[in-house]
Amino acid sequence: MDSISFIGLALALAAILVGQTLEGGHVSSLLQPTAFLIVVGGTVGAVLLQSPPRIFLDGVRMVKWVFAPPDEDYDQTIALVTGWSTVARRDGLLVLERHLGGIADPFMRRGLQMLVDGIEPALLREALEVETDAWASRLRQSARIWESAGGYSPTIGILGAVLGLIHVMENLSDPTKLGAGIAVAFVATIYGVGLANLVLLPISKKLLFHIGALAGQREMFIDGLIGIANGDNPRIIESRMRGYVH
Repeated sequence: MDSISFIGLALALAAILVGQTLEGGHVSSLLQPTAFLIVVGGTVGAVLLQSPPRIFLDGVRMVKWVFAPPDEDYDQTIALVTGWSTVARRDGLLVLERHLGGIADPFMRRGLQMLVDGIEPALLREALEVETDAWASRLRQSARIWESAGGYSPTIGILGAVLGLIHVMENLSDPTKLGAGIAVAFVATIYGVGLANLVLLPISKKLLFHIGALAGQREMFIDGLIGIANGDNPRIIESRMRGYVH
């Protein structure tokens, strides 16, 4: 679990709520269901309008990476590839075919299969890098729905403020309704700006960070396979792969 994400979110919310209290305000004044509905509903609707269904759903599923990051075990990948290089150097590439069944990751399995099939190193690198680029691009598109939401949210908050002020203007003759309208107006703006800068944009940045790390892990794996294909010394392969970690 990524505890720093929980700490960051809790700290941001606590700072706002404590600041509101220190200013003499009441936390309950920030709880406006109407403003929340306007901002969240409008933001989700705008993101749905701009995104293909698959990209939107993938982006929603990826949000778990903020608190439970994907497996980015570089050491395990290095150990796996250097083990293959030792076996291939001693017994030949064809012996690596027996390792295919124990690989859960489809990308790694395809890479090893192409290596066993004797694909030329340049073609092997090109094929795996094209797949990696397409895979990373698709993930980035999904992650950026949160960035888009962070762009729409403040504007929808302003829209909620305008709606609240319209409600106020319509009820100038009834002072009992003025407070609720003004509250919705200002709280909608707070929801829009706060949601964007404290939740949506940070989520997008954290997801893009993890995507970059996963893409780097694949690049490292590709480099290791090419080293095996070229018959490099296992120690050289390991040293080169560790360069990606540093």
